[in-house]
Amino acid sequence: MPAEDTSTSAASTTAASASGTTGAIARRGIMLVVSSPSGAGKTTLTRTLIDEEEHITLSVSVTTRPRRPSEIDGVHYRFISKRQFDVMRDSGDLLEWAEVHGNCYGTPREPVEAALAAGRDVLFDIDWQGTRQLYEAMRDDVVSVFVLPPSAAELKARLERRAEDSHDIIVKRLKNAAEEIAHWPEYDYVLVNRDLDKSFKRLQSILTAERLKRVHGADMERFVDGLLDGLKDITA
Repeated sequence: MPAEDTSTSAASTTAASASGTTGAIARRGIMLVVSSPSGAGKTTLTRTLIDEEEHITLSVSVTTRPRRPSEIDGVHYRFISKRQFDVMRDSGDLLEWAEVHGNCYGTPREPVEAALAAGRDVLFDIDWQGTRQLYEAMRDDVVSVFVLPPSAAELKARLERRAEDSHDIIVKRLKNAAEEIAHWPEYDYVLVNRDLDKSFKRLQSILTAERLKRVHGADMERFVDGLLDGLKDITA
């Protein structure tokens, strides 16, 4: 069988295992972290991945900031009080957290661990600081991808084309980008986003490869034992 067919078959088996299909080999889910400076294309890549890939869900953070009219509690964020946030942080119920402009944000541990145990992947749209905290909490489960722009000039042009920020804000974002990009060596994979479609396919390939690597554990041992028993039977 050609290699490409084998890969497709294995990927299908992995996907089936996540959905609980009978006979599939179980795997533990992946914590897929995607980081980038503003304007490099991370948001488009992650939204497309959620739309097109099965068995992956976006991590929903908790936050102490007020809910905006367009936001849905439990979909965009879980909106909680500062007291609730402090209790979660102090009891170790957050995998990572940060305070930004006086508001606190964090990733609840329980829903992530439940998803991973069920064979579902969890997508994180966080920065390098949050990624470091995830490394400390659950490094074996984390696969990290850093998205780079093709050039400084193109990053500036993309921010300007969005027409969302003033000149001063764009300059601030570019300065922040320099600090963020310096952390690229800390990531497992790096994508230079010259072409959105090609970058998305590469991101999908990373996810598929890491899913295949994580087909393991007792179910795999039973599967291999069954193969060996079958070989004994037909060669006896």
